[in-house]
Amino acid sequence: MPSTLPTYTDEDIVSARPEKADVDPWRPYAYHVEEERSAAGTVDPVATIFVTNRECPFRCLMCDLWKNTTDETVPEGAVPTQIDYALERLPDARHVKLYNSGNFFDRKAFPPSDRPAIAERVHDFDTVIVENHPKLCSDACVQFRDQLNGRLEIALGLETAHPTVLDRLNKRMTREDFRRAVGFLRENDIDVRTFILLRPPFLTEEEGVEWALRSIEFAFDAGVQCASVVPTRSGNGIMQHLEADGHFEPPSMASIETVLEEGLRMNRGRVFMDLWDLERFYECETCGPERRDRLQRMNLSQEVRPPVVCSCDDRKR
Repeated sequence: MPSTLPTYTDEDIVSARPEKADVDPWRPYAYHVEEERSAAGTVDPVATIFVTNRECPFRCLMCDLWKNTTDETVPEGAVPTQIDYALERLPDARHVKLYNSGNFFDRKAFPPSDRPAIAERVHDFDTVIVENHPKLCSDACVQFRDQLNGRLEIALGLETAHPTVLDRLNKRMTREDFRRAVGFLRENDIDVRTFILLRPPFLTEEEGVEWALRSIEFAFDAGVQCASVVPTRSGNGIMQHLEADGHFEPPSMASIETVLEEGLRMNRGRVFMDLWDLERFYECETCGPERRDRLQRMNLSQEVRPPVVCSCDDRKR
């Protein structure tokens, strides 16, 4: 890692962006059902609804979730209507993720007065999972927990436990902020998962693997119960500039496989590798799909599977 890392302001990050998508505040911008290993050890269907709402106020360096957000707070009733729309079209599931490209407890994302109606819509789910920034974890989380029939789980982005890189990601939090948020949620009987970046900007391939694993350990030490590792991608504007300047390179498939394997071997809690758009990381069209299938099997079984063998391995030596 360079001795001096560049710093990017909110203005730098926003000015490098391409255009946002044209979204409808009365419709979720995506929804689907996927299988996930539960805390109980079963493989259950999970309904994931990508809610449309106002953009997150934090301008994280690597984030591209702003692409499907509005510039203003959505009207009262919009988010419950979005949930109705998605659930009417999805098959049955036991758990639901309400992912809103930012923070569920950001008062400007959607009107807080909608939370009781949202809780009513998801009354029959065993688990309700929402996203939130560690600095926005407050009594509002506890109040929403009390409105649910199932368990509340909050996903917090740690991103990396590397203190210098975390600061340069413009996330506006420290490792201690993360610890404090996890402690508050766990003390209030709220489950916690975290997102961890594999090879964020400013790290070499080897450092990316090392710090992903150290970040998983840090998160479990703080009290999280589940860690989802996200291979860092380009495409949000500023990340292309970082790539061109030699400050970022996406992780290899070997690193993706290694981090999931070693994360599972920790046996500290569930560890998932995010497989969305994994095709962009393929280095061989022959074995790429097989490697993805193996990662998915490990996500669901939480066990390390035999490696994929391909002739491309000989070419890499």
